[in-house]
Amino acid sequence: MNPEKVVFGFFIVLALTLNFGFVLGEIDNPDHHHVWELAAVFVVNLIATILKFGDRSQLGAVLLATSLVALLQLIAAVAVWVTVVYVTGSGLTPSATASIVSLSSGAVLANVVSVILLMIETVMLRR
Repeated sequence: MNPEKVVFGFFIVLALTLNFGFVLGEIDNPDHHHVWELAAVFVVNLIATILKFGDRSQLGAVLLATSLVALLQLIAAVAVWVTVVYVTGSGLTPSATASIVSLSSGAVLANVVSVILLMIETVMLRR
C-alpha cells in the first residue's frame, strides 16, 4: 500500500463529503449552511489541490484541473459571503445564501469528477 496515494485519496474524498454536507439543505436558508463548514471545505480543497501538483501524468493534469475549478468556485463563494456579511453589511439574505450555495454546488460537481477519475485510475492500475 502506498501511503502517498492513501493521503491523496483521503483528501479528495474528504473534500467531496465536506462540500456535499455544506450544500445539503434548503438553498436559500442561511441556517442550513454554516460559515465554518464552508471554511473547512475551502481548506480541504486547497490541500487536495496542493497534493495534485506532483503528478505529471495526463490523468494527473485532469485531476489538477478539476481541483482548480472546485477551488475557484469556493473562492467565489467565500468572496460572496465576505462581501454580503462584512462589506455591505446586509447579512445573509436568502438571495445571497442561494448564490453561495450555488457556487459551492459547482465545486461539488468538480469534486465528483475528481473522485470518479480517482476510481478510474485505481481500476486501471495493474498489480
